[in-house]
Amino acid sequence: MRPLTILFAPESAYGPTNNCVGIGDVLRRRGHRVVFAAEASWKGRLTAFGFEEELIDLAPPPEQPQEAGQFWKDFIRDTAPEFRKPTIEQLETWVKPVWQELVSGARYCEPQLRAIIERVRPDVIVEDNVVCFPALTTAGVPFVRIVSCNPLEVKGDHVPPPFSGYPSGDRTGWAEFRAEYDRTHRELWTEFNGWVAEQGARPLPDLEFIHEGDLNLYVYPETADYTDARPLGPTWHRLDSSVRETDEEFTLPTALAGPSAAPSAGPSAGPSAGAEGSALIYFSLGSLGSADVDLMRRIIASLARTPHRYIVSEGPLHDEIELPPNMWGAEFLPQTRILPQVDLVITHGGNNTVTECFHFGKPTVLLPLFWDQYDNAQRVAELGFGIRLDPYRCTDAQLHAAVSQLLADTRARAVLADAARTIRARDGLRTAAGLIERAAAR
Repeated sequence: MRPLTILFAPESAYGPTNNCVGIGDVLRRRGHRVVFAAEASWKGRLTAFGFEEELIDLAPPPEQPQEAGQFWKDFIRDTAPEFRKPTIEQLETWVKPVWQELVSGARYCEPQLRAIIERVRPDVIVEDNVVCFPALTTAGVPFVRIVSCNPLEVKGDHVPPPFSGYPSGDRTGWAEFRAEYDRTHRELWTEFNGWVAEQGARPLPDLEFIHEGDLNLYVYPETADYTDARPLGPTWHRLDSSVRETDEEFTLPTALAGPSAAPSAGPSAGPSAGAEGSALIYFSLGSLGSADVDLMRRIIASLARTPHRYIVSEGPLHDEIELPPNMWGAEFLPQTRILPQVDLVITHGGNNTVTECFHFGKPTVLLPLFWDQYDNAQRVAELGFGIRLDPYRCTDAQLHAAVSQLLADTRARAVLADAARTIRARDGLRTAAGLIERAAAR
């Protein structure tokens, strides 16, 4: 295949950006030119991987330079009290404001994206986001959509409504949730749809903020997917995982290794043989969730009262977090290098982390905070691969019991290990790269 120019446009958050970095790295190593249309706070972070950067602003530039994805970190920190509400109540007070910010950003950067496309002249455009940017779909080249959130964002009558965290086997509340979403979002969607059409793009599907692509990819393992309940058309392709290979190597700190711990366990290894009676556990609320420092401190204090050892992703406000002796952490961690070495993961339920845990066969305690995290937490729990807890209301006893239960569940570990072997063999990164290449060729 001739070398292609591939333009990636990820959301300005670590999850979608890391997903695009992983796929883009495979394409770059195949000889293609890979360009990122990235929000300006990512300046310099993507050129380090060998990509070209074309920076955009989603709002008037701040007076001082910002950290990558800083806008959403601040947004999460300031709106964290909303996460204590039932998901149906969050539709008006949190989910709608998120859509409003996304829509505002799309409107603001439209001229910038058109200029970037004119300069870059891509052969194919890949968007990993949840909102439409008309410039990307009207460029006259194949448009690829990636869904790196929970696949319930691709809606269906026989699957729970997205953002609800409702069970798949019980339809109680489904209709009410959908009706409330319509009530709270109809006006915003109508205005945005009108603007999208004014830019020359086709109208959006009803109550959807983004189009389907010529090619559509979504990241979720088959063992947890909703395939039977919500069949998808021929343009849709599942990636069982999309685990980037760009993370730096990780060596377990001596303070956590214990007298007999192996420095690197296999992807599906059992509990590590560190300090007697202890397991090695990874704790992360993601780059956004960790901005809720009070919550981080509360969970850390609870875990300090267990016999286990913890690697902690401290996040952007790491200077405000103090770790006890049984923990080690840092602001940024090479998560994909750490997961193979641990026995259990305590996570917010972000799609990247959840699918990476399936990829490496790790059980999870899920503490969902917002957006699709409720759906991931519910799905993992109802399939028996983890335990869902309310991060703000769970007691020490509940959290400690969940950790102990999952560490002792050898049957679930065996099932996860078997699923992980299949997931890794399907090689989502190269599957995605090949599909993007073929889309460009068409």
